[in-house]
Amino acid sequence: MPRRYDPERRQRIIDAAIRVVGEKGIAGLSHRTVAAEAGVPLGSTTYHFATLDELMVAALRQANEGFAKAVAARAAFQDPTLDLADELAGLLGEWLGGGRGETGVPPAEGWGSVGAELEYELYLAALRRPALRPVAAEWCQDLAAALAERTDPVTARALVALMDGICLQALLTGGEYDAAYAREMLARLIP
Repeated sequence: MPRRYDPERRQRIIDAAIRVVGEKGIAGLSHRTVAAEAGVPLGSTTYHFATLDELMVAALRQANEGFAKAVAARAAFQDPTLDLADELAGLLGEWLGGGRGETGVPPAEGWGSVGAELEYELYLAALRRPALRPVAAEWCQDLAAALAERTDPVTARALVALMDGICLQALLTGGEYDAAYAREMLARLIP
């Protein structure tokens, strides 16, 4: 039987992996669950991604790309007349509020439907899966590079760490995101 040409299959598998992690967590991710979610044969998932780590790297990279697009679209990174702390607090609010807990695949124009919880689950999986660490580090480095255009590199790294901490606290405690608090703390770091 001839092999069916399906150029979108790899992307469907990545999208399915994101949905599986969103619904079942990292523990529920397997080639079998992803194949079932994507509606493809099991062999297709192992053909495109020999290991689960390779599949998680692709999923985390896709989540990072969505966030990077949202960051790049913010005028604060190009316009020095805008209040950077206010813009960053707004970005965090959009991210934490946009699709929190949803399990859809990110739309082309943004990352809201992925949900911050899902992205952080993939991001924190790097603690136990060394293959994910370079992708998690890319997220921090890319955001710091964008922020360094408005601040200095050291302040940019501190802002990334603070933003990370604010997001983790909101996600782990289940509390509401406090934009005023985030803005005030971010402003304290910006020279």
